[in-house]
Amino acid sequence: MATLEDRVDIRVDTQTLAGTLFTPGGRVPAVLFVHGWGGSQEQYHARAREIAALGCACLTFNLRGHVETRPMFESVSRETNLRDIVAAYDLLVGGWNVDRAAVAVVGSSYGGYLGAILTTMRPVRWLALRAPALYIDTGWATPKLQLHQTQDLKAYRGHVVRAAENRALAACQDFKGDVLLVESEGDQVVPQTVLSSYREACTHARSLTYRCIPAADHGLTTTEQQSAYTKLLVGWLTEMALTKPAAPPPEPAQSGPDVLPETPPKAI
Repeated sequence: MATLEDRVDIRVDTQTLAGTLFTPGGRVPAVLFVHGWGGSQEQYHARAREIAALGCACLTFNLRGHVETRPMFESVSRETNLRDIVAAYDLLVGGWNVDRAAVAVVGSSYGGYLGAILTTMRPVRWLALRAPALYIDTGWATPKLQLHQTQDLKAYRGHVVRAAENRALAACQDFKGDVLLVESEGDQVVPQTVLSSYREACTHARSLTYRCIPAADHGLTTTEQQSAYTKLLVGWLTEMALTKPAAPPPEPAQSGPDVLPETPPKAI
């Protein structure tokens, strides 16, 4: 299936975020990709091309504080970045023959955390979270970079948190669509207890798929780790979102220069 790529501008507040929209023809499911803290949309271009070729409209974009808005890195807050995601979602479903009842959100780390919260603000049918981060609800408007100074996140992430005590987990508890949770076995940034918190929160999900990538680190810094995640994601979305579930999922292309490691900064 032919795929088109278009640069798009996502307008939020008084600023414009750069995005890239990957679309096939016809009325199609849609996938919104949300990168992690310190990342960029380019880390998802190869996956977006592959999934768009299967019949989904895909949108990647740069959160404020990253790439073209890097000067905001020290001042941007969770509140600001959540507005970015809402604006990106609205642009994605606003045209290109997107089926508004068939939208998936794919988020990693910080992007997974915010993507979970998005489900309380916009209709989402499928939610894929890889190594989703977790933050204390207080200080919502505090600059993201300061959270490790104002919150004891290491201790907070070191035990299972109840859904009633966290906005993102409460969103997962209320979510009634299909969920994919992906753990990195060797993650030194987001511990397994955080994945357990998300897993235990998804009590009302229509289905929950949990996978662990052996020996993988938080940023998926090897070709093998990148390929393993791509295969998981493409296979899951093929099963969940596409109109021909009998067709086997294609083998993902080997990760190369177009698939960048999601090497995180020290503080996530």
